[in-house]
Amino acid sequence: MGCIKFDIAELQAFVATAENSSFRVAAERLCLSAPALSRRVERLEEALGAKLLERTTRHVQLTAVGQEFLTEARAALESLESAAQRIIDQALTRRGSVTVACIPSVANHLLPNALRTFADEYPDVQVHVIDENASHVLDAVVRGRADFGLSFTGSQEPGIQFETLARERYVLAMLRSHAWACRSEVAWSELAGVRLVSVSHQSSNRLLLDQVMAGLPEQPMAWYECNHVTGALALVEAGLGMAAIPQLALPECNPKVCGVPLIEPQLWRTLGLIQKRERVLSPAAESLKNRLLALHVNC
Repeated sequence: MGCIKFDIAELQAFVATAENSSFRVAAERLCLSAPALSRRVERLEEALGAKLLERTTRHVQLTAVGQEFLTEARAALESLESAAQRIIDQALTRRGSVTVACIPSVANHLLPNALRTFADEYPDVQVHVIDENASHVLDAVVRGRADFGLSFTGSQEPGIQFETLARERYVLAMLRSHAWACRSEVAWSELAGVRLVSVSHQSSNRLLLDQVMAGLPEQPMAWYECNHVTGALALVEAGLGMAAIPQLALPECNPKVCGVPLIEPQLWRTLGLIQKRERVLSPAAESLKNRLLALHVNC
C-alpha cells in the first residue's frame, strides 16, 4: 500500500467547503482566500486520486466518494482535536497523573501533608504512590516508573539528582510506660540483653544498623524481624520489644510509643528527593515536588 500524503489543513478545507457548500463561505470561516482554499481541496483530491466535490458557477456538491469521505474526515478531525485537548489539559495540570516512589515512613508521615494541599489545587490529577524500601524506590526512579522519589539512598547514583529534605537521627522506640522513656538518650552498648525488634535484610535500614552494631562489645539480639520499619513499630506498640528506627517513622503524637535518641555513636540518615537528571517533569509533578521540598521537616 502506497503512502498517501495530505495534511490537516487540506482536510479542514474539504470539510468546511462540504459543510457550507461554498468555497467563499468556507474561505471566510478559515480566514483564507477562495483560491487558496480551492488549492487545498485540489491537493487533497490529487493525494486521494478521487474527485470529492463537483464545482459549478453557483454550487458546490459532494460526489458519492466525497459524501463517504466526509464522514471519515469529520471523525478524524474530531479525534485529533480531542487528543490535542487532552495534551493541553495535562500541560495546564487540569488532568493527568503523577507517580511518586517513597520509603514507607515518608508515605505515612510526610507525603500526606503535601498531597492534602496538592489535591485542593489539582483535584483532577491522579497520584500513584509506590511505597517500598529504599532500593525499590531508587529502581523505580532509575527505570522511569516514578516521576521522582523520596528516600535516603541515591546520592551517589550516576544520573540521579539528590535534593536534601532533612537529616533524621535514629531513636530507640519503646512504650511510654518503659523505665527508659524518661531518659534523654540511650547508648547502643546498653542494648545488649534487651529484647529488640529489628528490620530484616530486605530493608536498607538494616545495613546502617549492622554497621553500628558491628562495633559494639556485645551484639544485641533481635527477637522479631519485619521487612519495614512500620511493621517493627507495630510490634513495639504491642509490647514485644524495642526498636532502633529513624525518627521520622515515629510521629510525636503516638500515644503509646516514644523515641529516645541513640548515642555512642549517634546515627543519622539524610532524607532527600531523587530524580533522573534528564527527566522533564509535567507541571503537576513539578508542583508536587516543590511542595515536598518546601515542607519544614523537624528531625
